Amino acid sequence: MSKESLQSLQNSASAFDPYHMLRLVSRTFALGIEQLPGILRDSICAAYLMFRVSDFLEDNEEMTAEQKVELLNLWVEVLDDRASVDALTQLLADTNPDDPEAAVARQADEVLKMFATLPPEIQMPVIEEVRECSLGMARWQARGPVVENEEDLDDYMFEVAGRVGHMLTHVFAWHAAPIRELKDQLMPLAREFGLALQTVNVIRGLRKDFERGWIFVPQSFAAEVGLQPPDLFKPENLEKSMAVLDKLVLKAERHLRNGLEYIKMIPRRYHRIRMFCAWPLFFAVATLSLSRSNRQVLEQEAKITREQVKQIMIDTQQWGWSNRWLDQYYNQLCEACAEI
Repeated sequence: MSKESLQSLQNSASAFDPYHMLRLVSRTFALGIEQLPGILRDSICAAYLMFRVSDFLEDNEEMTAEQKVELLNLWVEVLDDRASVDALTQLLADTNPDDPEAAVARQADEVLKMFATLPPEIQMPVIEEVRECSLGMARWQARGPVVENEEDLDDYMFEVAGRVGHMLTHVFAWHAAPIRELKDQLMPLAREFGLALQTVNVIRGLRKDFERGWIFVPQSFAAEVGLQPPDLFKPENLEKSMAVLDKLVLKAERHLRNGLEYIKMIPRRYHRIRMFCAWPLFFAVATLSLSRSNRQVLEQEAKITREQVKQIMIDTQQWGWSNRWLDQYYNQLCEACAEI
């Protein structure tokens, strides 16, 4: 974390500012959320921070799997009004003071206060998705870091990302009647959208996850080339490892195409919602293209540049209302980043 971010985190400890916390934990999603209209912006900000509480309880490297399961289940009890939020935050009082994710979890009471100001029609589906996400994370922590096949991987990715897609679709449908009429068609695509972003995250974070003891590459993928998942990171297995990476890339592309269809179904007059969805999708497309056939993915995290992020945002703001343009831009990003 930079000195500026650390100072910003320390300054936020005394006063809860949800948008400040949002920027600290995810600049990418903050960009999209903050340009949404009024109540939609506040609703998704609060919901996203609730998901980040779950993320911290699952992802942090300071707790054992048993502790994570216990805390995730306690968070579910808080969401169900069966336990006080203080029971959770007191247990998190000694978590890393320099970690923005921990700061959000320690301020779960403030997040819930913000959430309680939202319309009741929004609260129920959001609570349900955060609850089920947390239960799914607890189930996977109890099970351990073993992904046997693609169905296993999809199950995990749905719990940690697909449910966010469902939550967003519920909120969009509440906000706009034309989207509400499309909700049944959007829901399966929302799952695909979540799987798309998470598959790219898996590819981008292959090395980092391996170093913390998790490998999200299905055992069946590695077995097809005669390897075990840990063998993918051995230099002598590079050719076989790249074949497995290619398989993951093809999987991500299938999901991303469905994510694009989700955006194209959003009526054009809801341009800011389309932008909110298009930005992470196109960031993911560019990241995936950068990762394709790139041996460095096995050695370090793959990231697109800030200049690429800015250009994607500018282009989408100008032309994202057009479905034809979205198709063309998707293909353009794939080709342009592949040439870098």
